[in-house]
Amino acid sequence: MQSLKFRNIVNLEVSGISSVNAKAFHMFLVKTVNVNIHNIKIIAPAESPNTDGIHLSNADNVRILDSFIGTGDDCVSVGRGSNNVTVERVVCGPGHGFSVGSLGKYPNEEDVSGIHFRNCTMRNTDNGLRIKSWGGSTPSKAVDIHFEDIIMDNVKNPIIIDQNYGSRGGESRVAISDVLFKGVRGTTITKDFVQFMCSKSVPCKGVRVEDVNLNFVGNKGGHQSASGGLIGSLCNNANVILGGKVNFPLCPK
Repeated sequence: MQSLKFRNIVNLEVSGISSVNAKAFHMFLVKTVNVNIHNIKIIAPAESPNTDGIHLSNADNVRILDSFIGTGDDCVSVGRGSNNVTVERVVCGPGHGFSVGSLGKYPNEEDVSGIHFRNCTMRNTDNGLRIKSWGGSTPSKAVDIHFEDIIMDNVKNPIIIDQNYGSRGGESRVAISDVLFKGVRGTTITKDFVQFMCSKSVPCKGVRVEDVNLNFVGNKGGHQSASGGLIGSLCNNANVILGGKVNFPLCPK
């Protein structure tokens, strides 16, 4: 059940509204083209399940700007078959952060490309910037995904690629490439700043990490570090390219 569902619409503008305490997704866009969402407010308790702020599926040319989203699930989630999506100047929190996915849950999903998050702020979220795909999926692609100039305040799991999402088992066959995390800065309450858990079948290619400055401010409910308590990163099956200044060990070999 969604509070607002837009389907098979071309040229849509949503502005100046508030959505409070939805039973499930606050806003769901499917098979929409040329969408401009701006100056909206979405609010739900942090513990409310499946209350995604804005979820996209097979949506093209979408702009989400100048808004506040605080929920019990993803603030913005970009699903299968979505292309040319820009999320800019959005404040997220509480919630599960900004997500591309989950991908690969269903057979023969369409590719995802051109997903850009810029100049956003995240506060007290359970995840930060995340790409997630299911194991045992059929082949698809997720390419040209950029997260740039992101401020984090007490965020758990700041940067994640998780290709073992869900409980189905098997290797994901969603091929992830051309990913950029740049200008991410602020504070985190988990010690694994970066987690790139990519698929053995289709390792992540061209994952760039540039000018990331995160500071650990203590475990206030975050998960225990999987790397043995040391501040750093976890990288499996990922081709990672380091640029600029990064203030923690990245993908030690």
